[in-house]
Amino acid sequence: MVDQPPLFDDDTVTGPDLELAVHRGAIAPPVADRWLEALLHEVPWRQDHVVVFGRRSPIPRLQAWIGDPGRRYAYSGIELEPQPWTPTLTAVRELVTGLAGTPANSVLCNLYRDGHDSVAWHADDEPELGPEPVIASVSLGATRRFQLRRRDDPDERRDLELRHGDVIVMSGPTQRAWLHRIPRTATSVGRRVNLTFRTILDQPDRASSRDDAHEATSRTHGTG
Repeated sequence: MVDQPPLFDDDTVTGPDLELAVHRGAIAPPVADRWLEALLHEVPWRQDHVVVFGRRSPIPRLQAWIGDPGRRYAYSGIELEPQPWTPTLTAVRELVTGLAGTPANSVLCNLYRDGHDSVAWHADDEPELGPEPVIASVSLGATRRFQLRRRDDPDERRDLELRHGDVIVMSGPTQRAWLHRIPRTATSVGRRVNLTFRTILDQPDRASSRDDAHEATSRTHGTG
């Protein structure tokens, strides 16, 4: 049996080349409740598919790409044109900017409908994000486990529970050195909305891409 890594709380998540700030309850419960309900209706959720080894399969969650004009995003054959900012996402972006210390021009929205929805091991390391991107991840709804592991040492792990109203900020060399995921759970859980704010740099005529084999082993994308 593989030992489970300890759960971390507050701002105690540390490790080599790991810059991760945990802001517990950054969004007050009444505001988090209101934003969750609004986002379920405001965001243009879509079911995307990936082709892995010739087989077309749905990714295990719903998603939407919101951003400033021209901030396109693409991975594993999925083309995401930025949809306009909604009133609620604009409000969340203002809060996140204060926590992250840098503005974001786009956000990947993920809707985990129940414990069967997940995102596989991956890093947010696309070229258009730059060498040391700042990723601010907002959790609304059901509590889910967020896991990290070193790229060069899978036994080097960190686990933490992300709760309603929590915000984490990953920065520095984190994406180069660590992978992260939201695993499936057999526990009965409700809906969770995850918002991962980031900045897409200017890279004319270049889109992010991942080959299908890498997709199968490391991601169907989303952050957490």
